[in-house]
Amino acid sequence: MVREYAARICPECDGRLRTDGTETVCEDCGLVLAEDAIDRGPEWRSFDDDDDTDPRRTGAPLTRSRHDRGLSTKIGYGSGSDSTYSSRITGRKRRQIARLRREHNRAQISSKAERNQVYGFTEIRRVNALLSLPESAREQACALFKSAQSEGLFQGRSLEGFAAAAIYATCRTRSNPRTIDEITAVARASADELTTAYDALNRELGLPTGPIDPTQYLPRYASKLGLDTAVERRAREHLTALLQDGVIGGRNPSGVAAACLYKAAGERDAWPTVTQADAAEVANVAPVTIRSTVTTIKER
Repeated sequence: MVREYAARICPECDGRLRTDGTETVCEDCGLVLAEDAIDRGPEWRSFDDDDDTDPRRTGAPLTRSRHDRGLSTKIGYGSGSDSTYSSRITGRKRRQIARLRREHNRAQISSKAERNQVYGFTEIRRVNALLSLPESAREQACALFKSAQSEGLFQGRSLEGFAAAAIYATCRTRSNPRTIDEITAVARASADELTTAYDALNRELGLPTGPIDPTQYLPRYASKLGLDTAVERRAREHLTALLQDGVIGGRNPSGVAAACLYKAAGERDAWPTVTQADAAEVANVAPVTIRSTVTTIKER
């Protein structure tokens, strides 16, 4: 870097310095003293002649939750800041723009495969929002839905089932479990459709899913039942002991987690009480499932 007091004088020949673009060079000997390749201008560009400080960017980032990765364009209706301009368009020009807008919307989906993607991705976004799942889970579910379509798994199966199955499989792989009943409660697919689609995904795509760890349900169920961390910690001890003994194989992991919370809540008088019906309702299982697991804990 050239110091400020010598910014006008070349250290080699005492010649005059000139800044041309990103380089500072000597006019006499051609020595390059400094080079600044960083573009220090704004990261956006406004095409409006009347406003040089409009901070509008060039568009949304790429996303896998849209069939065109978010690169599509849209012919608007002149709302907001463009309403003044749209009000000057009347008669024949307005009808022409309406026809262009209609044809443009039709051309955005060029095949039945893209139409299925649009429908499936829309369903995934809706269910993902209702389940309060992160945006990264939505992106992964959409990618899984597209992979299933590429493998030709949709034939004879419902799109709604694959959309719900993609979310269920994503939650399984991300250790953020949601039960089938929780997903079908907000999805447009039945439990049978989800199970059929999930079996196809797991069989044909080889999903990295294993048995669900019941401990993953504890924080969410404890919050729904209004239990504090001490009860959750005690329930985790019961659950860890059951897993080590290998006595809960084949049981519903959701019901096992709820049963451990029920058992832990009743061990001390100072802790909030939980009924078997409440625990069963949270886990969406029958009360007999809670009693069976509690009996196993007592037998230990």
